[in-house]
Amino acid sequence: MELKDKVAIVTGVSKGIGLEVVKTLLDKGVIVAGWGRNKPELAHSNFHFFTCDVANEESVEEAFQATQAKLGTDIRILINNAGFGVAGPTETFSSEDWKAMFDTNVHGIFYTTKRLIPAMKAADEGHIINVASIAGLNGVNQFAGYVGTKHAVRGISHSLYMELRDFGIKVSTIYPGSVQTHFFDEIPGMQAHENMMRPEDVAMTIVQTLETHPNYFVADVECRPLRPRGKK
Repeated sequence: MELKDKVAIVTGVSKGIGLEVVKTLLDKGVIVAGWGRNKPELAHSNFHFFTCDVANEESVEEAFQATQAKLGTDIRILINNAGFGVAGPTETFSSEDWKAMFDTNVHGIFYTTKRLIPAMKAADEGHIINVASIAGLNGVNQFAGYVGTKHAVRGISHSLYMELRDFGIKVSTIYPGSVQTHFFDEIPGMQAHENMMRPEDVAMTIVQTLETHPNYFVADVECRPLRPRGKK
């Protein structure tokens, strides 16, 4: 896809991978609607922030309507990045935390994607990228709920690309390993460190996936740090 002057929606833009995706898209001349619960410290003429909690369908609808009113209906790119995880023994999980992960990581993708498909079909072009995790490919000790959501993202994404490919719409899934973000802030005994991947590198991979030839489709991209524990 030629990115310049295209309109994109990116969710979860307050920090981390989402914010770096926004910055990289802006460098490519994309007009970006950033959806998130908190506005990032980013000033750019092509960046427009809309308050949105993707776990709440009413909030998604409000952000969608506001985005269309501001930027028009021809939106060719959707980056479903918003997500979070709670760790711990399964018997200690609160039902609220368990449900919140599925509401954000899984239901949020449905709420956003269903609203963008009609315009992409009309344009005969579109690209939806869902940010999963290597937890969508493997089991992870004490992350049962989070792993469950990311396995769901993989299944949804693969089914969607089969459903939409004949309409010129690509659906790709990115599976990052450990990244230097705030994801680990609320997880006891874990913290981001320099041997993890940089979020800007994951963002570049996402944007490079968008830039592929119209008839070249990347279904899955797995990204990992080369030396997760540093040099031996």
